[in-house]
Amino acid sequence: MPHILFLTGKLAEKSLHKVLAGMQPTEFSYAVQQIGINVAGLMTADLIARRVSDAMNADRIVVPGRCRGDLDQLAARYGVPVMRGPEELKDLPEFFGHAGKPVDLSRHDVLIFTEIVDAPHIDIAAILRRAATYRDDGADIIDLGCLPDTPFPHLEDAVRALHEAGHRVSVDSIDAQELLRGGRAGADYLLSLKEDTLWIADEAASVPVLIPSQPHDVESLARAIDYMEQRGRTYFADAILDPIHFGFTDSIVRYAELRKRFARAPIMMGIGNLTELTDADTGGVNALLMGLISELHITAVLTTEVSPHARSVVRETDAARRMMFAAREADSLPRNFSNDLLALHARKPFPDTPEEIAEIAAAIKDPSFRVQVSRNGIHVYNRDGLHCETDPFQLFTHLKLENDGAHAFYMGVELARAQIAFQLGKRYAQDQELDWGAASKRPADDVSGGYHTAGATLVARKPTDKS
Repeated sequence: MPHILFLTGKLAEKSLHKVLAGMQPTEFSYAVQQIGINVAGLMTADLIARRVSDAMNADRIVVPGRCRGDLDQLAARYGVPVMRGPEELKDLPEFFGHAGKPVDLSRHDVLIFTEIVDAPHIDIAAILRRAATYRDDGADIIDLGCLPDTPFPHLEDAVRALHEAGHRVSVDSIDAQELLRGGRAGADYLLSLKEDTLWIADEAASVPVLIPSQPHDVESLARAIDYMEQRGRTYFADAILDPIHFGFTDSIVRYAELRKRFARAPIMMGIGNLTELTDADTGGVNALLMGLISELHITAVLTTEVSPHARSVVRETDAARRMMFAAREADSLPRNFSNDLLALHARKPFPDTPEEIAEIAAAIKDPSFRVQVSRNGIHVYNRDGLHCETDPFQLFTHLKLENDGAHAFYMGVELARAQIAFQLGKRYAQDQELDWGAASKRPADDVSGGYHTAGATLVARKPTDKS
């Protein structure tokens, strides 16, 4: 049985013992070492090296999730692996539910086509900027969307420029001549060919995406698939996803029937009719759609970010395809694999009870304010006392910061974050931005280095010469 050494601080030591005891029986034995720092989250690799002499016969050392520094150097020093645990110690049971190994979200089997819907109206420089953003968010293929009765004189130049920038390109049009132009310019894919335009596939090497001649005409799509397979050509087949109340359920059935009829056919689903045309947060819509896509082994999706509320669809689709792939490979429900699609709510929003917060607060001996959130509200405490309210304005009088603008500003920011977390049911951690998952970009948290140098919130003004 492996033996694990957990390193912690003074305030968290008792809670850590309680959590570990509650996990028993486990597949490991353990020891806890408190290294003489009050807040475990302020632990660094350098501090550990100075205060921990050896691994105490452990096979592995686990440090707090917010511990900064190079853990590889610690591993070399102690001769055993050193790893970061979860940021919240209450998440240890879930952490070890995966045998202490991080979930592999690097794999997926779905291509993301992302359409630049107004490509004829913007110049090539703007097309390249948009494409770069979509690629950063997870898109695999940049789709140039043509518009009905709208000239696209720079279509060929756009295809070539995108290729030169390292993108794969598709051209999307209802005009056969535009598709032919895109194919001859070297587009990797053409959207979308019907039964009566299959001749384009004979004129261009691009991979065609096939659709029914009429939205519900599955037989015409089947004939187009047979046509391509008889010629040994690669393709995607799209049964067309309809909006809610305009054939949505029937269209899902069409995709299921298409998969039963063509067990190995590469299928695409355009998901914009749901994400764009439904006034609901797109993260949940994408999670459900990618679950269907995973079950049906659909291997490509077409996304758009036209509506302002669909601004994060590409990132969400990327997160969903990875989560669903990992869950399917593990023969598991899509739970405990990723929090990227939990933008509004956390599965376990309040890790600490009011009683546990009060116990920690009673041990504080300094004037610095701590902020935590529980099911009861927002807790603020220091050596002078503990206060809990649901409205931050009710807390201000207890802070006594009327003459300390910098500190008041800081506490205002923290209490605003805490109130949002309390109202929505999100995780809150002091001095950290709220986590909005794939709905919002956030800079990567660099835990390889140390903490920023402490300093005043506002730079002190230099005295002025009034003489």
